[in-house]
Amino acid sequence: MRSGGTRSPYHSSRRLLSDLHAHYDAVMSPSPHRTHSSLPLPTRLLSSAVVVLFGTLLATSGLQTWLSSRSLATNFVSPSTWRLLVRQPVGSLGSAEQAEITFSAIAFVLGSVSVVTWLVGAWWLARRRSSSFLDALVTWGLAGWGWWCLIDLWEWVWIVAGIIGATSVSGLLTVSPQLWLAGCLAGWLATLLTLAGGGSVDEAISYDSPLNAENTMRASTFATQRWLWWACGLYVVVFTAMNWRLYFNLLMPHGDSVMYEEHLWNVLHGKGFRSYLDQGLFFGEHIQFVHLFLLPLYVLWPSHLLLELCESTALALGAFPVFWMTRRHTSSKGLALAVAVAYLLYAPMQFLDIEIDLKTFRPEAFGIPLLLLTLDQLERRQLLGTLLGLAFTLSVKEDYAIVFGPLGVWIAWSRVVDDVVRSSSLTVSVRPITKRTLVSFLLPADRTRFALGMTLSVFSVIYLWLATRVVMPWFRSGVEVHYTRYFAKFGESPEQIVATMLTNPGLLFGELTSTATALYALLLLAPLAFVPLCSPGRLAVGLPLFGILCLNELAKDPRHQFHAPLVAVLFWALAGGLPRALALTRTALARWSPELTTVVSTARTFCTHLIWTSALCTGLFLSISPLGLPFWDVGSSWYWRTLYGPSRRGELFARVVPLIPRESRVASTDFVHPRFTHYERSYDYSGYRRKVAGDRVGVPEDTDFLVIDTQHHYSEIKTPRDVPEYRDHPAEWELLPDETEGYFLVLKRRRGRAGGLTH
Repeated sequence: MRSGGTRSPYHSSRRLLSDLHAHYDAVMSPSPHRTHSSLPLPTRLLSSAVVVLFGTLLATSGLQTWLSSRSLATNFVSPSTWRLLVRQPVGSLGSAEQAEITFSAIAFVLGSVSVVTWLVGAWWLARRRSSSFLDALVTWGLAGWGWWCLIDLWEWVWIVAGIIGATSVSGLLTVSPQLWLAGCLAGWLATLLTLAGGGSVDEAISYDSPLNAENTMRASTFATQRWLWWACGLYVVVFTAMNWRLYFNLLMPHGDSVMYEEHLWNVLHGKGFRSYLDQGLFFGEHIQFVHLFLLPLYVLWPSHLLLELCESTALALGAFPVFWMTRRHTSSKGLALAVAVAYLLYAPMQFLDIEIDLKTFRPEAFGIPLLLLTLDQLERRQLLGTLLGLAFTLSVKEDYAIVFGPLGVWIAWSRVVDDVVRSSSLTVSVRPITKRTLVSFLLPADRTRFALGMTLSVFSVIYLWLATRVVMPWFRSGVEVHYTRYFAKFGESPEQIVATMLTNPGLLFGELTSTATALYALLLLAPLAFVPLCSPGRLAVGLPLFGILCLNELAKDPRHQFHAPLVAVLFWALAGGLPRALALTRTALARWSPELTTVVSTARTFCTHLIWTSALCTGLFLSISPLGLPFWDVGSSWYWRTLYGPSRRGELFARVVPLIPRESRVASTDFVHPRFTHYERSYDYSGYRRKVAGDRVGVPEDTDFLVIDTQHHYSEIKTPRDVPEYRDHPAEWELLPDETEGYFLVLKRRRGRAGGLTH
């Protein structure tokens, strides 16, 4: 023991640690009544300024690395925009792939952003927390700019991976810097909102009686759901407007998009469930007929625009079962609203509305809300609702049986909802679901659950086999199903594909562990802050489908339609994994600062904001909606003015329509093809073999008119001499006078429908 006023190094260390804990407590607590750190204000201001400075410099270093390489920079912007960014005074273009970027120029820009956001954020925090501006400045600088420091960590990991020869890690980092930056931005925003304490999530709810619980929760969630209705309405307005503009601008393909509207028209007019792209009835392509349920509305408004409106509305309404399931698992309407908003911001979901190749209508999109409703009914123990949901979801596409198989196993071997109230009058849980146990075969309820789950699994296997090996080949006259060619590495038939996978496990393992597979998983999980991983049992339900998609040569990209069932499974796993994620966050905070008495509310609030900000920030680089950079990038293929602005092609096409009688049979190129689906016949004019043309390239012999778009970037025909029919059979075809400035060519058969097949 030392005498007098001196202290041992041990006591000094304890005092410093206590001061740091107390300061962290003050930083993270949104309450103005927290005790502040005993460290002098100038010291705390200096510490905060140092963190801001280092965060800015490290972020500058990371951004300089990304902008210096074309392969890295194009993860954020288009190649033409990158070339524009690296010009003086920012840098100079050294070669087609590399540029020399000036560190000081980037540091100046980021430094300005840092200072402005630091000061404005501190001003806002001071108002929200009723604290002094200087205290808020310290709080926001220390807590927020740690995320900026993490930006450059990507570069260090990338360098180390290259040095030690971890090519798979370095390759994955090379194609995903945008996800790293998005994660840091999401954490930064979530930290600011957590510190502000505004919109903090309600605490777990407890009530005196079940009846009081039901009435009070319904009243308290009405306002929250009103905000959700507004969010869904905004989504529907934005995406419906985008879809309609693509249609009016002649940018919407007929194949795999407007062909589904042709199905409805042909069914109503006695032509069968088909389009004239199909090799027969559509059941030869897919067991997919969910869009036929739109027929009552289609009778009133027979337009493809109706289908676009219905699809966007259905996708938006999927936010409600997400809200219900999250509220049931967390007893927090604020957290449930955040997850529902994250669903609307989730870029892989939005690509079911408008794909990367601008295919806008896909019946697979209806499977997302249907499967979410089915899972919600399953959690509520509503057997009839679950069975109806399963039946309707199977009408979306045979692929959903791949999800129902493992879902049946999950039902059989785990308790579906242990903590959901038993009373049929109370449909929402008032306690979070936190426990999962293995099934006990001694209990009758467990036997019933086991029987239901295994029945669903067996049925799914049989259904999938019948659909792909019996029904679809029968409608194709015995021809192999078309999507076997997507697995060409493994064989030409399902039997060969399975045999190759069993006899050549190296090839299978290589495909499943490739960089593309890892990136696919990141693109699905990163926008959800990886929370679905906290519910591995539920996440495993989608694992077989994910594995199949990773083997598919076309599907390893969440910007197409193949991953639709996974969207519902991921949000189901997200809702189920949130209690564990909250517990892990609380544990981490408690270990860091035992004195932090607000650890429960802080963890809940931070997780709430992190989920929706993750979806928002990843969408900044992935989404083609107005919230994504590609929408505003002049060099991007999805630039808003190019896709949604005034279209000369669309204006001039109005002059073509009066030239062709409604009773005609018209062969047209892809992007004008959608305008002729209501005619007597609407044929595809392309280089593909069609059954209606005798399984040959060309147009059917009964074709009356040819309409060719010469201006679309896929068009290979620019002048009348490029049209094989007109060039090779001039006596048979008449070129109508051009009134469209050369944008469209219209040819009319001279001898009606008597001629032979043209090539």
